[in-house]
Amino acid sequence: MSSLPFFRTKARTFFSLFAAALLAVLPVGCSMLEQTERELVFRIEPGTASWFRGLPSGVEELELTTPAFGDKQNIHAWWWPADQADAPALLYLHGSRWNLTGHLFRLEQIRSLGFSVLAIDYRGFGKSLGELPSEASVYEDARIAWDHLKSLQPDASKRLIYGHSLGGAVAVDLATDLGQATDDNAGARALIIESTFTTLADIATEVADTPWPIRWLVSQKFDSIDKIDQVRMPVLIVHGTADPYVPARFSQELYDAAQEPKRLLLIEGGTHNNSMRIGRQEYRQALDELLGKTPNIPG
Repeated sequence: MSSLPFFRTKARTFFSLFAAALLAVLPVGCSMLEQTERELVFRIEPGTASWFRGLPSGVEELELTTPAFGDKQNIHAWWWPADQADAPALLYLHGSRWNLTGHLFRLEQIRSLGFSVLAIDYRGFGKSLGELPSEASVYEDARIAWDHLKSLQPDASKRLIYGHSLGGAVAVDLATDLGQATDDNAGARALIIESTFTTLADIATEVADTPWPIRWLVSQKFDSIDKIDQVRMPVLIVHGTADPYVPARFSQELYDAAQEPKRLLLIEGGTHNNSMRIGRQEYRQALDELLGKTPNIPG
């Protein structure tokens, strides 16, 4: 893995270009401004991740849709049931750039903890048909996927939400929405967010090496810090202490704002993508403690 300075240089370059591009299109109009911002926020890599070697046996490919989608939009998903019958089921929400093929390694790690996993590509990513994603569209996709997960695991006490990086903000939004539902069976057992941030403006300001006022330019808010205190389920917040993209202090701030029961797990030496692998036992223990060792998840 590359060094921390190299990663931070890449991040600073990205957000400096982000600010420059936004300022460049300001005279053209709000529509092009938002289009450019969304392109830079989601940074979609087309095709298959170079390290993807195919789907493991047992993974079912799904196409989720609604009548409003028509024939030009859908949500491509993977459903990977656990070996244990009626195992807890987890909705996996990924971050920017890579589609599902770039996330299989983490799905394998999650499933090894005893979960069945439903993972989606937002519209515009991978095999999911649709235009360039927006904050609103990825929130909608998460809700559609959650409705499908309820049919795969009808027991609300055995359903969890997981979000990584930008997907953490999507997960917080979904959990907030579920906390306001009147249907007792609509909710989740717990929320797990990893390597995520407080708001998009905060992370952009943190790493950008530019005098431009990025905070006031972003329209895609991904504002988890103002939502997380409305989450009405146990929350596990995980962050690697050596994350080169998103400082772990953002997870500390989210933890401070969240309601009990909650747990902050800082993985010593963990980076943006490897905390679950190098901190597997700590992860296992934190989940057991947060969930009160129910539902039963094999160690």
